[in-house]
This record gives sequence, structure tokens and C-alpha cells, in this order.
Amino acid sequence: MQELVGECKACKKPIFCNDGFIDGVVLDDNTLLCFECFDEESEISS
Repeated sequence: MQELVGECKACKKPIFCNDGFIDGVVLDDNTLLCFECFDEESEISS
């Protein structure tokens, strides 16, 4: 089952929950980032 849970804070791409697994990362402020934007942000901060 696929359910829309929100959109990426950075690129506004829709983020879905697939069978209990979110296709992104929930941040401390309860916003979402898709995996692509999260990877880019992780590279910048390291």
C-alpha cells in the first residue's frame, strides 16, 4: 500500500509511505527530505 505523507522540504517532491517505510527522512523539526536531497545535504555538511 502506498500513501502520500508529505513533500520534500527542499525540492517539493512528493514523499510516500510504502508498506510502512517512508521514502525519505523525517527531520528533527518534523519536516521531510527525500533521500536525494538528504544525501546532498549530508555531503555539504561533512
